[in-house]
Amino acid sequence: MRFATQASPADVLIVGSGAGGGMAAYALTRAGVNVTVLEAGRPWDNTTDSAMLTWPYESPRRGASTKDRPFGEFDGCIGGWEIPGEPYTVAQGNRFRWWRARMVGGRTNHWGGISLRFGPRDFKAKTFDGLGDDWPISYDDVRPYYEKLEQLVGVFGSKENIPNAPDSLFLPPPKPRCYELLVQQAARRLNVTCVPSRLSILTRPLPGRAACHYCGQCNRGCKTNSNFSSTNVLIAPALKTGKLTLLTNAMAREVTLGRDGRASGVTYIDTKDGGEHHIDARVVVLAASACETSRLLLNSKSPSFPNGLANASGTVGKYLTDTTGTDVGGFVPKLMDHIPHNHDGVGGMHVYMPWWLDNKKLDFPRGYHIEVWGGADMPDYGILAGIQNYPPGGGYGKQLKADYRRYYGAYVGFSGRGEMIPNEGSYCEIDPRVVDRWGIPVLRFHWQFTDHEHLQVKHMQETFRALIKEMGGTPWGDMPSKEDGYGIAAGGVIIHELGGARMGADPKTSVVNSNCQTHEVKNLFVADGAPFTSQADKNPTWTIMALSWRTSEYIANQLKARAL
Repeated sequence: MRFATQASPADVLIVGSGAGGGMAAYALTRAGVNVTVLEAGRPWDNTTDSAMLTWPYESPRRGASTKDRPFGEFDGCIGGWEIPGEPYTVAQGNRFRWWRARMVGGRTNHWGGISLRFGPRDFKAKTFDGLGDDWPISYDDVRPYYEKLEQLVGVFGSKENIPNAPDSLFLPPPKPRCYELLVQQAARRLNVTCVPSRLSILTRPLPGRAACHYCGQCNRGCKTNSNFSSTNVLIAPALKTGKLTLLTNAMAREVTLGRDGRASGVTYIDTKDGGEHHIDARVVVLAASACETSRLLLNSKSPSFPNGLANASGTVGKYLTDTTGTDVGGFVPKLMDHIPHNHDGVGGMHVYMPWWLDNKKLDFPRGYHIEVWGGADMPDYGILAGIQNYPPGGGYGKQLKADYRRYYGAYVGFSGRGEMIPNEGSYCEIDPRVVDRWGIPVLRFHWQFTDHEHLQVKHMQETFRALIKEMGGTPWGDMPSKEDGYGIAAGGVIIHELGGARMGADPKTSVVNSNCQTHEVKNLFVADGAPFTSQADKNPTWTIMALSWRTSEYIANQLKARAL
């Protein structure tokens, strides 16, 4: 991948190279716009830098996690919840963890590829249950950009005609694995909808990208570009236009404001030598992730915006959400002593369960989907840890080896991913006393789940345990108590934080308009998860990219008309 130097000013300056930033760079350069992208992390090219096809035994660590790769040393994403020299703080008594990627492509190098359109109800949820706020746009406003994404990126799945889980332009889905067939059977008996999953992994080739060869190592970064990441599906084609300058190791500090009230560019720190630089731009697009974008806006103070840029509403950093989550796994005797066969497939689930119930009959609003895991993946560090909990697992020598062979793959697990309703107790602000290694003030997080989320997660736990028992299995561990929040994951742990610069029609209660353009600074846009007015029971990346494409198209048209 080529990295260039370009004289400023840029037509458009984008902060971040992940889902939103990469999509903006792709769309704008194809429209003939000169673009500069600032990426806080290092260069990365999954076609050359990935550890795909590396055997775990080739490392003395056997794939165990490292400080900059919490999900294992072969993982494709450099970053984590804790980054040396880049702290954040959490208000006393609150629980929150903030994941940040530090590489070209950002979190798309970590993303599991789950590609779910938001549904019609997700954009107008308040209309249905009176909670939160409706978006100022509808599903029909975003649908054309979902379709463009599906043709460019590729997503497999099946047409199911589920009203609030819209079908896509699907590639054929892979067949369920053995344990997934058991899951489907159990789900059918319990009247839980279970259908082929929807992932951005090619099961048929697209131009310049091969179909998946089912090595099951998507998390490492795909050398064949069969699995989507911003790096080579968005950024690399943008570079080939000659219209993109990509600056790595460039930590944005603040968006500067000109005397005319327009954004004039971005000041950034070169993280290699600590030098400070400024790039002028006609248009600035923030796509650094929901919380990092909030931080940039809050740190960009001026006489016109003493509380942070584009923050006359006081809502920058407010109404943060993260996907609700909990997990349950269990031992399933039917999967013991199986005939050895190839369990490989895509690096993720082949089946999933979209929301299937009517909340009017439940004690909580909004829904969740269920992700499925298990089976005999490639063994690495920690495989079958806790074997002493299998009957009669454990021991030494030949018996222990025999038990490993018998029980390997004899487990199934479920992860719930649900909708959190925005609330005033979940937000980020600038910590007045703490700065990072470059002297940039850091974020302090406040986090609060309500009974809505806790009761939803209780339902997840009960459903997962029922499914495992229906398969003839035994769930691991006891049902978490109310005092333990029914096992709800702490804020930020699911890595789906959204909000902080929410979209709305009223400048008094929102930060950006329906085009993700800040109300008060007309040449400043946001193209990541920060504009989300609400969450959904779906992973947000697909909608981040669709909105970014829509916003980029608007910017290109405005530049052409000389309206920006």
